[in-house]
Amino acid sequence: MNEFSTCDLCDAHKAGTDGAFRVLPPAYRDFGGRARFAGMVSTLRVFEDNSLVKAAVESAGTIDTPNGPVGRVLVVDGGGSLRRALIGGNLAAAAARNGWAGLVIEGAVRDVAELQACDVGIRALGVVPMPTVKRNEGERDVPVQMQGVWVRPGDWLYADADGIVVMAAT
Repeated sequence: MNEFSTCDLCDAHKAGTDGAFRVLPPAYRDFGGRARFAGMVSTLRVFEDNSLVKAAVESAGTIDTPNGPVGRVLVVDGGGSLRRALIGGNLAAAAARNGWAGLVIEGAVRDVAELQACDVGIRALGVVPMPTVKRNEGERDVPVQMQGVWVRPGDWLYADADGIVVMAAT
């Protein structure tokens, strides 16, 4: 799964017009211990409440494939809020421990040094030290928009130093 290049994927799919291949805008910063990650997408839509994020990263982050288990990518539409962090060191450690390949957060993170020490890819819009509130609100496995780009459960997401691309499952 680590043998990919988002540039090569873009070259291969640049002529596509059906919307199955999408590129996220370069708004996301790299915070995790893995600079390159890929996997099948699981989605959440939350706002300044990371209760569902916590539940997700504390669950198994892998799927079984004919080639063995593969880490999934949790894509969290946090409404773009930079007022409260949806992921911190404890949740990033849980994600790494449970086999998640990566997290892409339309919002903020915290505990940057701890995030960098975790063996999981983490991309987010920014950093803020304020934690979230806990209301157990949000939606799981729904289509979400990340910087105006639709990402759906079951899509495949690839992230490296050149960017983030999403492809419909084939």
